[in-house]
Amino acid sequence: MSLESISLAAFAAAFVAASAIAEPHIMIHDPYARSAGKAAKAGAAFMTIMNHGDEADRLISVASDVAVRVELHTHQENADGVMRMMHVKEGFEIPAEGARMLDRGGDHVMFMGLTGPWKQGDVLTVTFSFEKSGDMVVDIPVDQTRTSSHGQMDHGDNKDDGDHAHHDH
Repeated sequence: MSLESISLAAFAAAFVAASAIAEPHIMIHDPYARSAGKAAKAGAAFMTIMNHGDEADRLISVASDVAVRVELHTHQENADGVMRMMHVKEGFEIPAEGARMLDRGGDHVMFMGLTGPWKQGDVLTVTFSFEKSGDMVVDIPVDQTRTSSHGQMDHGDNKDDGDHAHHDH
């Protein structure tokens, strides 16, 4: 075998190995959480969930030790025109090559029975469970002062790229 053949074979083997260690298709972008103050019993988290894969996936549950219960919620208008928050038992579909916004007044992660107060700058560790992609541990910063900004991607000189997700397989 020539040196060129050996190099080509080594490159091919490295390429196959790199392909087997594929990047995750699901990414959590720009997460933040907030509660209603020091004595709050509930809080919520907001973010954009992006799916770079060619198949839809579904966020089926969320868990964290910062609350007694963590659920996926949305707001829905009832017959009287009143918006009500409700648990979404089937979870949220994340479309193929698309995104799902979890934003104030819409879909969000709800924390009920907080185990302690959330202070500005705290970081919550939350496990997201996806139907196809499995579990993903996400560090979510508490930002009590933030106003909703999803849909307005920040392309400024931000030191933090907003990717707070770590895969656990």
